[in-house]
Amino acid sequence: MSAVPPLRILVIDDEPAMVGAVAALVGSVGHRVISAYDGHEAVRRFDAEHPDLVILDLAMPGLDGLAVCASIRQRGNTPIIVLSGEGQEAAKVEALDAGADDYVTKPFGKNELLARIRALTRRSSTERTTDDAATDSVRIDRRRHEVWAGDHLLRLTPIEFALLDALVSGRGDLVTHAELLAAGWPGEPDPDPLWTKPHLARLRTKLRKAGAALPTPVRAVGYRLIEQRPAAPTPVE
Repeated sequence: MSAVPPLRILVIDDEPAMVGAVAALVGSVGHRVISAYDGHEAVRRFDAEHPDLVILDLAMPGLDGLAVCASIRQRGNTPIIVLSGEGQEAAKVEALDAGADDYVTKPFGKNELLARIRALTRRSSTERTTDDAATDSVRIDRRRHEVWAGDHLLRLTPIEFALLDALVSGRGDLVTHAELLAAGWPGEPDPDPLWTKPHLARLRTKLRKAGAALPTPVRAVGYRLIEQRPAAPTPVE
C-alpha cells in the first residue's frame, strides 16, 4: 500500500514498453498513470490533465525531455522526476537546471523509484510542528505550503520551498550544505552537493524579483539568508 495518497502521474517516454513498466509499477501502489510518447504530446497532456507528478525521459524525438521539463516548470511547480539512461554528471546537472526535482538512472530499482515519488510528495505536503516561519521580508505558511514576500505569493517548486524553509529557519545564521541537502532530499543516503546549486539559483531569482531576502553563499560552507538593501536614493542637485 502506498505511503502517500494516490497521485495522477504523467509518464513521458518514447518507448511504450518503458511507459508500460512504469505504469505497472506505480499502479501497483494505487497511483493513476497518464501516458505520453513524445514531447509535444506530453505538454498537451500536462495542460489537459494537470497531473500531480511527472516522470520524464530525456531522449525523445522532436521536443526533447529537457525542453519538456523547462516547459512544464514554466507552467508551475509540479514535481518532475527525470528517468534516463544517461548517467553522466553533466546530464544530471543539465536536467536539474531545466527544472527537474530529481534524477533516476535506468535501469532503476522498483523500490527506488517508489521511494523517490514518496520523498517528492513529502516535500510538497509535509506539515511541520510549527505552521509559520518568517524573516523581515519572507513569510512561510507550512500548512498551506505557501511563501509570501510582502503581499506577493511566490511560485516555488517543492525543493525550492524546502530549501527556503531551511534558510528562513536559520534566521540569518549559516545553513550548511549538509543541512540544505537534508532539507531538499530527505532520506537520500548520498546526496550530491551539486544538486542544491540550480535550485538555489532559481530561488534566488524569484526572491530578487520580489525584493525579498536572498540566499547568499558562504564559500565552501553553506548559505545564509540576507535581506536586500534598498537602493540608495539619487542625489538631487
